[in-house]
Amino acid sequence: MTPVRLDRRRSARASLAGVLGLAFAVLIAGVAFAAPTFPPLTGRVVDNAHLLSPATAQRLDGELAQLEAQTGHQLVVATVPDLQGYEIEDYGYQLGRTWQLGRKGVNDGAIFLVAPKERKVRVEVGYGLEPVLTDALSSVILQQRVLPQFKAGRMEQGVVDGVEAVIQQLALPDDQAKANVAQAAQRPQVRSQGGAHIPALFVIIIVVFVLGSLLRGFGGRRGGSGLWWLLPLLLSGGGRGGGWGGGGGFGGDGGGGGGFSGGGGSFGGGGSSGSW
Repeated sequence: MTPVRLDRRRSARASLAGVLGLAFAVLIAGVAFAAPTFPPLTGRVVDNAHLLSPATAQRLDGELAQLEAQTGHQLVVATVPDLQGYEIEDYGYQLGRTWQLGRKGVNDGAIFLVAPKERKVRVEVGYGLEPVLTDALSSVILQQRVLPQFKAGRMEQGVVDGVEAVIQQLALPDDQAKANVAQAAQRPQVRSQGGAHIPALFVIIIVVFVLGSLLRGFGGRRGGSGLWWLLPLLLSGGGRGGGWGGGGGFGGDGGGGGGFSGGGGSFGGGGSSGSW
């Protein structure tokens, strides 16, 4: 091959690599801009949908503070005006990762999330609480304590009943909590969707793999290797302290307010959802 042809081939490879890299950047930017905007963590009760009276919100805040003082577990009530087009499973998962509820390394945080516009409710459970607040038990709480009240139009009472049921379970001694878990596992379960965030992760992985393969094909064995270092960065939220990997402010302000903040806990999509 003549030097001129070799230079042209190298130039074509470089141009293709630039185009593919730009396309990849646009795709990732689209994912980032599509992220929901989360409310700031202003306290243990974040009632942005205005479902609770001030007296009820204050009472629940006291009960949640007592739970944390006794057990270390962080449970937050969150009501939102809408889910911004997201499934409640995905929204709840990302909200938990953003607020970082629960102690770091213990991951004992949970969210009681209500979206009245979509008529959805969810108990989002951190990794560390999944053995005592299982998907099955969360579903039982929603089906028996929460949804009947919501369907009757008693939104505030449904929130109170659901939150207090979760508090009661989390405050129990281990043997009693496990007995409730075993009993809930024997009940017929209402199907609850979860893990809606997982497909987006696979899309990113597939895109990196395909682009890397194309660049290797046009640029030699090492032509696409430069993309793979981006994968851990993207999955950890792009180094911005948030996003898919958790923590900080993925599309919102994850900071605490009023003297309350998350403890660095993590979430994995555990919990249960319901609708009315």
